[in-house]
Amino acid sequence: MYKNRTNLEDADMRKVIFGGASSLDNFFARKDGSVDWLVWSDEVTELMNDFWPRIDTIVMGRKTFDFAMASAPPPVDGVDAENPYGDIKSYIFSRTLPPGPTKGGAEIVSENPGEFVRKLKQQEGKDICVMGGGDLARSLFEAGVIDEIGFNIHPVLLGSGVPLFHEMTRQIDLELLECKPMKSGCVYLSYRVVN
Repeated sequence: MYKNRTNLEDADMRKVIFGGASSLDNFFARKDGSVDWLVWSDEVTELMNDFWPRIDTIVMGRKTFDFAMASAPPPVDGVDAENPYGDIKSYIFSRTLPPGPTKGGAEIVSENPGEFVRKLKQQEGKDICVMGGGDLARSLFEAGVIDEIGFNIHPVLLGSGVPLFHEMTRQIDLELLECKPMKSGCVYLSYRVVN
């Protein structure tokens, strides 16, 4: 049981998982948002095939959503992709966009991210993925709602870019779940948040 959980009912709650790919020096994209340095392999495909069935909900910040929509498949017969993540329910946290459903099936949320995700965890469903958004992840770490982190760390020092982790007001302790070196030189790390 997690140290930050206060009763037995919490053990059955959905997990919130923060993860993705990063450079060794803590960036998940270049300053312009590009990810041309990412290495794709059969091992990464296997990791993703294991991960995606675990979740039915994604939370992300507006910048990550903008990137996802820009990367979505082109319209087919004049119809845009409904959601860049298929049938997975997606919530986008934004301080500037009006709250409510988007044309693509996602939902814009203006509520406090920690409180909103805490409510999501109490609902029925699979686990919840925090996609991209180091700034959003910081607020969720601060609220104590992230349960696991998992990253495919690439053998590259970008020198600058969009940071994965931002300064926080407290230490977050972790317990190693998995460490898997890959043929590409990448290392997959998975941790449980213990406080």
